[in-house]
Amino acid sequence: MGLRKGHCYTTPERPYTRKSKVKSKSYIKTIPALRIAKFVMGDAAGFFEKKYKYNISLISPEDIQIRDNSIEAARQLIHRHLEGALKRGFYFTVAAYPHHVLRENKMLTGAGADRMQTGMQLSFGKPVGIAARIKAGGRIFSIACNKEDVPIVRNILARVKSKLPGRKSIIVEELE
Repeated sequence: MGLRKGHCYTTPERPYTRKSKVKSKSYIKTIPALRIAKFVMGDAAGFFEKKYKYNISLISPEDIQIRDNSIEAARQLIHRHLEGALKRGFYFTVAAYPHHVLRENKMLTGAGADRMQTGMQLSFGKPVGIAARIKAGGRIFSIACNKEDVPIVRNILARVKSKLPGRKSIIVEELE
């Protein structure tokens, strides 16, 4: 069985927290592996030497939850296009860190499955993945570049919007 659709996990509602007399049932034992390969790419030394004058960020104007596999897909697309388009250099960071464990109570379907269920009331579930929780106005990606590269970076970030859930906007800031 593969992953459930992304829209099943986009609303950041507080999950049920189980408090049990049996200590081992009160917490999640293992956390699924992180799928994001890198969080910082490009010319980090140039960024800290203040070589870049503009910072372009993809932000979310609403509270949202983004799974780590969609962040990784967007990161790969952005990095591939930045490497090909910007010859003068760039500094790219993934600002959203997936820390929230997604759980699912697996249910059986089909004929006779109704007699094998244990129910859904206050189900704790097994870990199936992790997601980043973004607050309203929170950054997802940040790219530092020069003035002549700003339109190219805006175009790349506009392309990647469809890979992520919810509404997103692009802001351009001038660095000192």
